[in-house]
Amino acid sequence: MSNPVFFTPAGTLDGMAAGRRFLLEGPEARHAVAVKRIVPGEAVDIVDGAGTRLTGRVTTASSAALEVECAALSVESRPDIRLVLVQALAKGDRDELAIETATELGIDAVIPWQSERSIVRWKGDRAAKAHAKWQSVVAAAAKQARRAWVPEVRAAVDTAALASAVEAAGLAVILHEDAVRPLRTVLESWSSPARDADGGGEPREVLLIVGPEGGISPREVTRLCDKGAVTALLGHHVLRSSTAGPAAVVLASDILGRWAPSAP
Repeated sequence: MSNPVFFTPAGTLDGMAAGRRFLLEGPEARHAVAVKRIVPGEAVDIVDGAGTRLTGRVTTASSAALEVECAALSVESRPDIRLVLVQALAKGDRDELAIETATELGIDAVIPWQSERSIVRWKGDRAAKAHAKWQSVVAAAAKQARRAWVPEVRAAVDTAALASAVEAAGLAVILHEDAVRPLRTVLESWSSPARDADGGGEPREVLLIVGPEGGISPREVTRLCDKGAVTALLGHHVLRSSTAGPAAVVLASDILGRWAPSAP
């Protein structure tokens, strides 16, 4: 069984090495002791959300701090092909459910999209609070999944800004019920040439674009496709906005080799 994970700010694990002791303080330490009931002698992982993982054993535990003796320190690399979920704002917290599940499944970043048919609107103070909520959701999901990386929650975009992101991406896929080609076909036809062209260079991003409950408008589909996006069919049935993204992440992770065992 894997160790429970607790977060520390990025950079705080710099300089750690086997045999040294790390002091975890603040809310994470209180959660470890009061909620998880962590006691001296137990093995835990401390991660900084930016790929660094300290594995060690608790030496002392109090309500204010957790001291851990480092047994190993590792830095987990990010995939060469990164998946970005473009999630249209949706009612009933379905967008938050989508990014939560996608984070557990390994998404690298999420982009909130204010699409034409989104009923929910991020404006003024609401925008800042909603963005912070999404950050909290993905952080909690990354902790649940015991990830060393916390996905980036990028700034919310409208369709014009999304069109610019599509141009910059390695591949942008609109999950659409009227598409002809299955998502598997789209990813397989792109992945081999993309890998050959990369030659170990810069990582490439695949945008998985999910519309709101009312669907993506034809005008938006045309605008995004004019910038290089392609449409793809995820399955035989119409999925909810909260389900489509995570389903696509599973398929893409498998086809693009992100779930393959690491080479020794």
